[in-house]
Amino acid sequence: MMRNVSNRFWKGKKVFITGHTGFKGSWLSFWLHEMGASITGYSLNPPTNPNLFELLNLKSKIKSVHGDVRDLNSIKKHIKEVEIVFHMAAQPLVRRSYKDPVETFSVNVMGTVNLLESVRSCPSIRAVINVTTDKIYENKEKTNGYKENEPLGGYDPYSSSKACSELVTSAYRSSFLNDGVAVATARAGNVIGGGDWGVDRLVPDFIKAILEDEKILIRNPKAIRPWQYVLDPLNGYLMLARKLYESGQKYAEAWNFGPAQKDAKTVEWLVRTLCSKWGKDASYAIDKKEHPHETQLLTLDSSKAKAGLKWSPKMEINSAIDNIIEWTRAYKGNKDLRDVCFKQIKEFVKS
Repeated sequence: MMRNVSNRFWKGKKVFITGHTGFKGSWLSFWLHEMGASITGYSLNPPTNPNLFELLNLKSKIKSVHGDVRDLNSIKKHIKEVEIVFHMAAQPLVRRSYKDPVETFSVNVMGTVNLLESVRSCPSIRAVINVTTDKIYENKEKTNGYKENEPLGGYDPYSSSKACSELVTSAYRSSFLNDGVAVATARAGNVIGGGDWGVDRLVPDFIKAILEDEKILIRNPKAIRPWQYVLDPLNGYLMLARKLYESGQKYAEAWNFGPAQKDAKTVEWLVRTLCSKWGKDASYAIDKKEHPHETQLLTLDSSKAKAGLKWSPKMEINSAIDNIIEWTRAYKGNKDLRDVCFKQIKEFVKS
């Protein structure tokens, strides 16, 4: 039995996941499938090629619906008879949000409205988690981590839109979803792991450079980020979902799932370590062109999740990097990545 996340609980549970074709959505779908859940995924096509969703052949394991969260009627049509909802569909990129703020607010704000409005029409739902981000806080570049009760903000359209998504969730919880269904939000840090090909993301840029025998260019080397291995926040979401299902409104709040404070490292440290662990074929350079504003320091305080859910991050940053290297070598060697992902989940659960 998986420690912290019980097979017995998830076996047969009817789960609805928006954004299931993305990086985190694919890992979550695979993990839940391995625990025996019955999954309906609702998403646009995978955002990149290659992508983890197809590499894990998830289309053959779960019910996969092609749909846009901006289409209310479509969500209502497909969210029938489910019990637990993970809302992960989003426009997740800061730099893209500068280029297309209308799309970003439309997907991240109205997508949340449509999802929660659809939840109202489905009486079988017991638990909902809206996955947002660490960037929803009004960032004052302070060294200690942000707690759940601190002011929301957002310098760029992405961060602002996700803060708005938090406010939407709070309004729906207070106004409509406070009896029978428990709704929470989950805020994680800079999630890293094998299988991420996202645009303008550090680890995917590293993997692409490795596969193409190029130097990786980094644009913000001194920026400090709360790096965390993908299974750590997903474990938090799974634990929170079970609490919401079993205990209801007591857990219907906002929750941080961040890494240990010592794992908040600079961009350059992460890339240098990735290159060192990969070997002599890997190198990097600083991209000195001008880029849109990005925060320099951002960390989370997860003491609430540690006390209230008995959750804590399991995987420290060097071990996370080892897993990324293992995954990338397997991909480069045309290995079965389902075996790699299952092995990494199994080892994570036992840790």
